[in-house]
Amino acid sequence: MPVRGQPGRRNVRFDGRAIWHRAEFPCMNFLALLEAKRDGQTLPAARLREFVSAYTSGEIPDYQAAAFLMAIFFRGLDTQETAALTLAMRDSGDSLKFPSDPRPLADKHSTGGVGDKVSLPLAPLLACLGFRVPMISGRGLGITGGTLDKLDSIPGFRTLLPVDRIVEIVQSVGCIICGQTDRMAPADKGLYALRDVTGTVPSQPLIVASILSKKLAESLDALLLDVKFGAAAFMPTLDKARELAQAMVTLGNECGVHTRALLTAMDSPLGRAAGNWLEVVESVACLEGADQAGDLRELVIACAAQLLVQSGKAPTLEAAAARASDCLASGDPRRKWDEMLGAQGADLEAFNRKLARSTAGIEVIPLLAPSSGWVTHCDARLIGEVIRDLGGGRLTKESQINYDVGIDRIVKPGEQVDAGGVLARIHAADPAQAWSASQRLAAAFTVAPEPLKPAPLIAEVV
Repeated sequence: MPVRGQPGRRNVRFDGRAIWHRAEFPCMNFLALLEAKRDGQTLPAARLREFVSAYTSGEIPDYQAAAFLMAIFFRGLDTQETAALTLAMRDSGDSLKFPSDPRPLADKHSTGGVGDKVSLPLAPLLACLGFRVPMISGRGLGITGGTLDKLDSIPGFRTLLPVDRIVEIVQSVGCIICGQTDRMAPADKGLYALRDVTGTVPSQPLIVASILSKKLAESLDALLLDVKFGAAAFMPTLDKARELAQAMVTLGNECGVHTRALLTAMDSPLGRAAGNWLEVVESVACLEGADQAGDLRELVIACAAQLLVQSGKAPTLEAAAARASDCLASGDPRRKWDEMLGAQGADLEAFNRKLARSTAGIEVIPLLAPSSGWVTHCDARLIGEVIRDLGGGRLTKESQINYDVGIDRIVKPGEQVDAGGVLARIHAADPAQAWSASQRLAAAFTVAPEPLKPAPLIAEVV
């Protein structure tokens, strides 16, 4: 039976699968591929490679690609399809190539969460621990803040650099946090933006393909994945997070990269600040030794320890964590942070002035506790939605970010507060926005007369 719109090109069924014979017709019939996935068929690897190639070259418009993403969202991809899509996205552009060096190439990637700024202090810490860190990061998806959006709040900082400059900075400084070049996994760059505005972000195979296509293009020796679960995570449950982590760990290892994953809770924000510039401020404080018992520092140290063990630089996690903690306390990672910023064009004097006056030009109001007691719940999803609506996130692909809005001084579950005490501070563009946000934000906190022990931050290692 001829395929619609392509006379003479047959869609042959064999054993429940549809096979498109590209040799019979020179142009890919993407509509047939889209319909096949819509109907739940398994797609051959060659057809997925054709999709990636055609989308990257502009032969497939965004509206059809978005429809294909939605078909994947509802119908899924099996293991072979996911691997094929991932490798096709990796091979849609260039991979980083580094000279021989005793320092292993390592990176960490998070599936995203509210207040998740671990990458910022972790990259310079890893560089000081003897790694090379080519951290290729992305922008915000949904209510989660993107690492590049946070860095864009730093005066002069450049996240878009040519490949040769990325390699040069990694070799000389030891770390870089930047975006994909136009020639690094360009298929992911376009599909990533479409997912954000089409409701297809929480799709396991699309998450796997997006993350690993970029990471495999970095030519890594070791990769740590932070897979989050909970109210503000793409994976709502631990079981779903475990399933995603196992898929990525398996595929990463099969591709020759020593890969592990942490499963971490995201019912409450990570750290005490959420919002692009406010998270940079908290990251610097972490590098300077603030909040020694905080969950941000806990996860930074845990990530560094895992990578030390994965790369054979430490015999046990306990020894690795002690080494990472000592390094962070030495002040070297804070100096390395400034070195990385300088290499990427940041105006360090303007950056330090902005740190000193972090609330300038912004309306800041406190959210006060209605009663004395213990915070038993802090809703990360609601907090993320409030920040997005303040202008700190994207509602559409073209949305402009206000980097200075957000929420800080967040009281965490398990902590005590007095009536009239500050539960959080709201940073907004004007008084009306601040007041409106405070009305919504009050529902994010529960204060109870008795404490409730919070769940552990790290649930499992895969």
